[in-house]
Amino acid sequence: MQNRTLGNSGAVVSSFALGTMTFGAEATEEQSHAILDAYFAAGGNFIDTADVYSAGVSEEIIGRWLASRPEARDRAVVASKGRFPMGQAPNDVGTSRRHLHRALDDSLRRLGVEQIDLYQLHAWDPVTPLEETLRFLQDAVASGKIAYYGFSNFLGWQLTKAVHLARAHGWNPPVTLQPQYSLLVRGIESEIVPAALDAGIGLLPWSPLGGGWLSGKYRRDQPPTGATRLGENPARGMEAWEARNSDPRTWEIIAEVQETAERHGVSPSQVALAWLADRPAVTSVILGVRSVEQLAHNLAAARLTLTEEETLRLTAVSSPPVGVYPYGPLAQEQRSRKLDGGR
Repeated sequence: MQNRTLGNSGAVVSSFALGTMTFGAEATEEQSHAILDAYFAAGGNFIDTADVYSAGVSEEIIGRWLASRPEARDRAVVASKGRFPMGQAPNDVGTSRRHLHRALDDSLRRLGVEQIDLYQLHAWDPVTPLEETLRFLQDAVASGKIAYYGFSNFLGWQLTKAVHLARAHGWNPPVTLQPQYSLLVRGIESEIVPAALDAGIGLLPWSPLGGGWLSGKYRRDQPPTGATRLGENPARGMEAWEARNSDPRTWEIIAEVQETAERHGVSPSQVALAWLADRPAVTSVILGVRSVEQLAHNLAAARLTLTEEETLRLTAVSSPPVGVYPYGPLAQEQRSRKLDGGR
């Protein structure tokens, strides 16, 4: 794996992060610790979790692993998140100072650390004034409870507003944004990626395999069954499968990924991950796995180098429809400028 700076900070993380939403849910503590061991043995150092993952159990599993492995604890860059409900009361959710104060302290306790390296707001809060949230994050940095902060699932204008509010107050700026991003989900490229590039913010894509579609496990006109995310929840899985299956672009993208994989003698997953890891502004791609074998398979993407032509073909076939305005060709032309003048 490559080493990259964590957005616009000086901290260094591996180009593939270990997502831990499966810990305590789809992976037992023993399996989770084995996954962590294998990830660090492969050269990784970036762990991503959240308070709501298995209602805090994911953080507890990571905390016990860190406590039992001092060398790995020194190497590990740990990221967690707060914002979503951890209780039923009105103040058990959101990005208010009151909620985040408790959420952060609880995450520190469960992880068994004095400082969380990257603390992320799991989503935008339309109720809490952004100044209140950013001031809390600044105080958390100043007190040493967190080293850096970032966001997840923010829109472009929300990200830009936060960046400029922090600058205006002289506060530490955000360093990362965690969005959904893959060959199948590229809507962030119209506004969010440019906003991140403008601010020097690193992207940490989640669901890089499009919910498993880019792994090649699903087939046209064959409803999902068995040990797949869609197959394990028949009602919701069928609805999601029908929605994705009805889009002809899905199969065009999958076909191109599979053809590229066959040329390299690798899996479709590895092609999709290699393409994403090389996108502008991407710092680290988050891998969510259930087993050591699945982790090793996906990490092999770090050794795959796509040709320029392959990258262009994958990018072209997966380009999302943008309509006429404001992202279509004519609108893009209106925002461009030739250095030699004229239209």
